[in-house]
Formats: sequence, structure tokens, C-alpha cells
Amino acid sequence: MSQESEPTYEQAREELIAVVQQLEAGGTTLEQSLALWERGEALARTCQTWLDGARERLDAAVAADE
Repeated sequence: MSQESEPTYEQAREELIAVVQQLEAGGTTLEQSLALWERGEALARTCQTWLDGARERLDAAVAADE
């Protein structure tokens, strides 16, 4: 993952929270809702990629200690 083009985990998580809040609040058109949903999906994938990387690093550190 290129850190220049992708947000940090914290940035992606905060934006994802904002997207969910907008979707829950309603008042958007179908097109806006779909765009928000797609952005939320992309942000969720970004967060998962960061978490997977952190898990790999943690597993490697634990394995190195054993």
C-alpha cells in the first residue's frame, strides 16, 4: 500500500465513521447514497489492509521471540 495515495488507518476510520453517519441520517438522494456507500466500502478495505498488515507484523514479532 502506498502511503502517499492511501489515507492512514486513523484517517480512513474517521472518514468511514462520517460516511456511516451521513448514511444513517438520511436526506440524501439515491445517487448520493450510492456514492457514500461506495466510498465507505473503499475506506473499509483500506482499514482492513492496515489491520492485516499490523497482524502480520505482530505475528512476525511473536514468532521471532519464540
